[in-house]
Amino acid sequence: MEERLHFFWVLGYNPNIKNPKSFNEKVVWKKLYDRNPLLPIISDKYMVRKYLKETLEKSEAEKILVPLLYVTDKPETIPFENLPNEYIIKPNHASGQLIIVENTGKQKKYTIIHHGKNTVLFDCKKTRKEIISVCKNWLSLPFGFRRLEWAYQPIKRKIVVEKLLRDNRGKVPVNYGFAVFNGKCHLITVYHGSSDDRMLARYTPDWEHINVQRENKQAAYEKRPNNLESMIQLAELLGKPFNFIRVDLYSANNCIYFSELTNYPMSGRVRFNSESFDFELGSKWKLIPKYWR
Repeated sequence: MEERLHFFWVLGYNPNIKNPKSFNEKVVWKKLYDRNPLLPIISDKYMVRKYLKETLEKSEAEKILVPLLYVTDKPETIPFENLPNEYIIKPNHASGQLIIVENTGKQKKYTIIHHGKNTVLFDCKKTRKEIISVCKNWLSLPFGFRRLEWAYQPIKRKIVVEKLLRDNRGKVPVNYGFAVFNGKCHLITVYHGSSDDRMLARYTPDWEHINVQRENKQAAYEKRPNNLESMIQLAELLGKPFNFIRVDLYSANNCIYFSELTNYPMSGRVRFNSESFDFELGSKWKLIPKYWR
C-alpha cells in the first residue's frame, strides 16, 4: 500500500503492478518479483568487479575498472596516510552515499555526499575521525529496505576506496547511463555535475536528443562521443543476463571506465515531463517471469 501511495504521489497515476506497462511500473515489478541471483552481486560495488572479470576477459575488465585502493568492513583501518591525494570512499551496498577526497593545493578537501546533501570538511585528525564515523554509520544501516529494493539486502557490507578519475581538463569525467532492455540499449542518459548542481540530457542510441526530463536541469546538447559505439557494445554485453539494467560508464580521454550497474532507477519514480514517454520506454522492456532460469 505504501509503495502504491508514494508512486501516485510522485508520478500522478496509480501503478498497475499485475500488468505493468510503463517503465516506472516495471521497475516496481522488478523490485517485487525479480529474484535473479546475480542482482545482489552486481549491486555490490565490490563484488561487481568479479562479475565484470567473468563476463569480459580479465584483461579487458582490468582496463575499465577504476583502480581499487582499499576495501574493509572496519573503517578505522582505512590507511589515510598511504592513500593518494585524490580518491573516493563509498559503501558497497548503497547508492547516493560517497566521500570525494580532492587535493586543493594546500590541503585535502573531503566532500561527504549523503542523499543529495553535501558537507565539506578539510583535512585534520578531527576530520578523519568524522570520516570513520560516517563510514561506520553507513555500514550499520540497510539500504533500500523500505523501498523494497531486494537486491541490496543480502550484500555483505564493506567500505570501498577507489581512485578519483579526472579527464585531461582536470574535471571528473561525464557519466553515461545506458538503459539496456533484454540485451538492447534503448536510451542514454548523460549526467553532468555533482549531486547538488546536476544537469542531464537524454539521447537515443543514434544520438538524437530527447527532451523528456522534469526534475533536473536540461544539459546542453553535446557532441556525439567518439567511443559511443564501444560504450553501447559494452553496455549491452554487461546487460545481457537481465531483462533490464542501467549500465553506468565514464568516458575520460577517449577511454571507457565502469561506474556501476543500476537495477532500480529512482526506485521506480523517474519523473518525465511526458507521461506518454514513461509508457513508450516501458514498451521496450519485455517482462518474462523468472527469465534467469
